[in-house]
Amino acid sequence: MRNFNLALLTIFVAATLFASHVLGQQAYNWLPIAAAAEAEPVGHLFSFLVKLGTIVFLGVLGMLIYSIVFYRATSNDSSDAPAIRGNLKLEITWTVIPILLVIWIASYSYNIYQRMSILGALPLVHLHPLEAPAYAETSSSDIQPVEKIEVIAKQWSWSFRYPKQNVTSTELHLPVNQRVHLMLQSEDVVHGFYVPNFRIKQDIIPNQAIELKFTPNRVGQYQLHDSQFSGTYFALMEANVYVDSAERYSQWLAQAATRPLVPAVNPAMSEHTQPPEIPLRSNWHTVPPAQPPIVNPAQ
Repeated sequence: MRNFNLALLTIFVAATLFASHVLGQQAYNWLPIAAAAEAEPVGHLFSFLVKLGTIVFLGVLGMLIYSIVFYRATSNDSSDAPAIRGNLKLEITWTVIPILLVIWIASYSYNIYQRMSILGALPLVHLHPLEAPAYAETSSSDIQPVEKIEVIAKQWSWSFRYPKQNVTSTELHLPVNQRVHLMLQSEDVVHGFYVPNFRIKQDIIPNQAIELKFTPNRVGQYQLHDSQFSGTYFALMEANVYVDSAERYSQWLAQAATRPLVPAVNPAMSEHTQPPEIPLRSNWHTVPPAQPPIVNPAQ
């Protein structure tokens, strides 16, 4: 019986490790297409958590199945199990293992956050000598962020201002493979800057200018969402994000600067001013959307 249990344990451990590896690799496909250098370490962290979670889940499930199959009481056995109390070894085991797992996850997550260096200028001297920041593949001239882009959030619209060119837009255009520097501001309540393809989310606190730095590395169109519930029409608070080549980025800025400023089209304002098909019978107060931003319109 002992040899049988040992063989069964060996097979189970091997199968669990194999399944965790397979699911960990599959986890990369569960996320949207990565479009920023910072997305790579976040993907590694997610894969790590899936692997670890698979091992824990299958380990607990395997013990339950083994207990049910080999230690199941007979149909005519209605007696209670032996009263086991004060098993110090067992209590230490199920206390120490979760603590070690939590410390492991926390330290690995913090290391990933350091490598990303998305908030302000995080000193690189704290990194391990063998590690490099997430944007290390870019040349030294690309490490310094391009001009600051002001991101203004309000109920319920986004606007983006490029101070050097005096351009304001409802579209966020970013140059590919260049480290960008955003200054996030809120004019009313807490909002959240979240682009799933960048794997970056940052809360925006009223009356504070919050820095956000990252390196988009895949040309394409993506979607910016408000990750915080900011009121009635927050689901309509979205904006297109374009990662352009350097030439296309400069061309867009030059063209946008020639267009006159006009009020932006705002879905929240349109929905608020449109009378509902069914009259509302509640006395709840609805916060009206802020006035649409004044922008250089897109083509």
